[in-house]
Amino acid sequence: MKTIHGFLFAAALLLPAAVFGQGLSAEAQKRVDAVRELAVGWAANPAVVNAVQAQNASPGPEIEAMNQGAWASLDGHAPLVRALSANDAAKFLREARTDKVTEAFVSDAKGRKVAFLAKTTNWSHLGKPKHDEPMAGEFWQGKIEVDQSAGAHQIQIAVPVLSDGKPIGSLVVGIAIGALQKD
Repeated sequence: MKTIHGFLFAAALLLPAAVFGQGLSAEAQKRVDAVRELAVGWAANPAVVNAVQAQNASPGPEIEAMNQGAWASLDGHAPLVRALSANDAAKFLREARTDKVTEAFVSDAKGRKVAFLAKTTNWSHLGKPKHDEPMAGEFWQGKIEVDQSAGAHQIQIAVPVLSDGKPIGSLVVGIAIGALQKD
């Protein structure tokens, strides 16, 4: 019980009063919406679109063979992890990143990673709203959480990666909760 109380006390200190609880304040939601608009632009960047198109067309044997268990066993120095964090789409995300962003990753049509700022906990998000809703052309917004891969209190949003107006992949962006109270 002490751990739970300690966590709740720490959460109360870390989370702004405007976002502590079930939802976001109107002001915090405006800031999330502003990051979502940035993410829409990032998802339309040629480096991101081209990387998703290329992986959808020809994923290669390493991508095809990857599964969650194998992904979890890879460290940050594995060739596939290095490749997905150093390709043109990942470089673009790194350059476009703002101080509000805790993480960003791009997935192909099957939910498999195409590019990211840092290795994600999950290899594929196929079957999860953060991927499936953007693949249906919708925006997605999660709940406030402590993200395992980013190690931060955040809220995730996801937008579709489009080609000729049709979803071909998804872009998920984690937003730091503390940044929602800053201008």
